[in-house]
Amino acid sequence: MNATFLTVGESLTDIVVRPGQEPQEYAGGSPLNVAVALARLGHPSHLLTRIGDDVRGRVIKDHVEASHVRLTPGSIDTRPTSTARAVIGAGGAAEYTFDLQWDPDPRDLPPRVSAVHTSSIAAVLQPGASVVQKVLDSFRDQATLSYDPNARPDLMGDPAQVRPIVEDLIRRCDVVKSSDEDIAWLYQSEDLEDIAASWRDLGPSVVAMTRGEHGAVGFGPNGRLDIAPVRVEVADTVGAGDTYSAGILWALAEEDLLGAEKREALRAIPEETLRSVLERAAAIAAVTVSRAGANPPWRSELRL
Repeated sequence: MNATFLTVGESLTDIVVRPGQEPQEYAGGSPLNVAVALARLGHPSHLLTRIGDDVRGRVIKDHVEASHVRLTPGSIDTRPTSTARAVIGAGGAAEYTFDLQWDPDPRDLPPRVSAVHTSSIAAVLQPGASVVQKVLDSFRDQATLSYDPNARPDLMGDPAQVRPIVEDLIRRCDVVKSSDEDIAWLYQSEDLEDIAASWRDLGPSVVAMTRGEHGAVGFGPNGRLDIAPVRVEVADTVGAGDTYSAGILWALAEEDLLGAEKREALRAIPEETLRSVLERAAAIAAVTVSRAGANPPWRSELRL
């Protein structure tokens, strides 16, 4: 299926600090990473975001356009580009602190898309979160809707206050992917699989929970699926979950399961198809893990 994607959410300058090294700056942000991954996987990919007309904003613009992502017309304004400082620990995991403004201009969006994805800060931080909700609702009659909570505690605050917002978004969407760490923070609980399984009862057809080196679990019409980890040498985990989200959408496009007209078929997705979708997403994310920074693979690099 020749799918067209729209991703809605923040773009940032990631200021990455590794042990014993000088800080380095990269274009980043969870939604940006998803849009880049989808474009590199060979589909038209649009990004509604907010960046400044400054040096960092121009670096982000050049980065996404080099991967064939199309910025929507309202994505650039005169205020400074947001930043995220990522401190990389000895095991490759990143801890973030943010300086972020989020109030996107949703004008001139593409008229027809196959799927709309949002994630992370953009979906919960006002005033932009209300724009995200309206965009999702406006495309529901034509597109598959996808969401990754991608928790950022430094900006999201009290998980008890964030949780109802997250669950409202889950109800709106067809595909939900989250990490086990995000679910643990949102619910302050160790019953992670039970929580992920309960999300499917809220409305999504597919729920996936990634577990780092322990692989992932998926939940579909036939219950729980265990997805084995893909073993690679880890450079860092920056962008890995975002690539996984993009991998799910790409694999669903390959199975011709995107678009509102395929919503019932997605709801009844066969177990073997869902397993294949999540295994392909894991394989794509493993490439990102093996490389420094959020650097998802191009379609030509994959053997799927």
